[in-house]
Amino acid sequence: MSALEPREAGTGTGTDSNTGTGTGVEAAIPVPPVESGGVLGRTYRALSVGIVSVVFLIAFEATAVGTAMPVAARELHGIPLYAFAFSAYFTTSLFAMVLSGQWADRRGPLGPLATGISAFGVGLLLSGTAGSMWMFIAGRAVQGLGGGLVIVALYVVISRAYPEHLRPSIMAAFAASWVIPSVVGPLAAGSVTEHLGWRWVFIGIPVLVVFPLALALPAIRRRASGPADPAAPVEPYDRRRILLALGISLGAGLLQYAGQERNWFALLPAVVGFGLLVPAVRGLLPPGTGRAARGLPSVVLLRGVAAGSFVAAESFVPLMLVTQRGLSPTMAGLSLAAGGATWALGSYVQSRPRLEPYRERLMVGGMVLVAAAIAAAPSVLIDWVPVWTVAVAWAFGCFGMGMVIASTSVLLLKLSAPEEAGANSAALQISDGLSNVLLLAAGGAAFAALGGGAVGAVHEAAEAGASGAHPGAFAAVFLPMAGVALVGAWVAARVRTKP
Repeated sequence: MSALEPREAGTGTGTDSNTGTGTGVEAAIPVPPVESGGVLGRTYRALSVGIVSVVFLIAFEATAVGTAMPVAARELHGIPLYAFAFSAYFTTSLFAMVLSGQWADRRGPLGPLATGISAFGVGLLLSGTAGSMWMFIAGRAVQGLGGGLVIVALYVVISRAYPEHLRPSIMAAFAASWVIPSVVGPLAAGSVTEHLGWRWVFIGIPVLVVFPLALALPAIRRRASGPADPAAPVEPYDRRRILLALGISLGAGLLQYAGQERNWFALLPAVVGFGLLVPAVRGLLPPGTGRAARGLPSVVLLRGVAAGSFVAAESFVPLMLVTQRGLSPTMAGLSLAAGGATWALGSYVQSRPRLEPYRERLMVGGMVLVAAAIAAAPSVLIDWVPVWTVAVAWAFGCFGMGMVIASTSVLLLKLSAPEEAGANSAALQISDGLSNVLLLAAGGAAFAALGGGAVGAVHEAAEAGASGAHPGAFAAVFLPMAGVALVGAWVAARVRTKP
């Protein structure tokens, strides 16, 4: 059966989360009725608009905060800790993802979604009122808790509320919800940063929390609340998985800290972090993920490779353009704006039913585009290369990411039985978040080792008429990430199980 064809209720074609073999468990799970109107038809309209609004909020936060981040780090004297401002979000979200998966599988996605959106807003307020870089990072960590709860809960909502043939379309809608924020976010955040100050970017966003809560939660309560099987007894929380989640968050944080400290004492947190991380990853991700076993393990691994390489590179693009080419925060943010539209286009392409047999090839091609975009970005460190080169390269990279990220989500839900949707979605997001932390740590360490910590001082000197730059610090971030993305092209060829 094609992934885009409707599944008949009561025919049970569930798959085991690791092998893809039939389990027959879906026969007992009510399947939403198929409606020709699609995700915006009468049956799904309120739910679709509600959850897309939640994604819209997350997208606006990401684009706006990314624009304001270089200014915030410089004013808080935290340029050497710049990578922490991003990785702190992903580090805490790792724990929240596991908690959200168990919470949603046992009680339904409504609770973790509402709690996550609230924590997201609180974290923004903490960052916006921070008096030091470490307090700013603490606020980002609270945002990560909220974001981890929200993203897994949304996957569970999709798994329960939408039939299989509509899932690629709702994933494409998620990508489309990034288009407006990718254009408006940098403009708004850049203008606010330049005229009112970067703090108002963080303080103003929580106002947007009210609308998604009011719209999404009632629709989710009607269509996707409660456990997957109301007749089954509610299982207790898996304490072992929660402890492993704590281990993976703490281990990732220690590795990130060790990567920023260039001395022998950093070996201790590095060893402890690695010791916590390895068993946690083995226990929380599907068996075979590390060796790219075919099927679900490769889907989970690909998500991490794609997201980690892309986010680690993208995090340094605004800083590179502001400090090395003298762009304003607004213009630096707008250099990435076109990527929102091309990401949505890539996600739309993967949702077309006629392209379903070629999904694996689309994902391979997408990763090649991502690698090429990341490799091309640092070319603007050469003075005679036009600044708009980054915008063009990033547009192509985002098109590839749109095909890859949406496809991993679709394949994960296809390979998951309903009662495993939360746990497997958590594994997908853990791979995503963990790779972001580890690759940001690696990139941040290389950036600091080659003089990145002095970038803020160099920028101030350049404004005063002096010269001096550290282009090698940026190249040391982008070029290795391009290599990681190429590895992702190989992993993408293994997401399908052999007949």
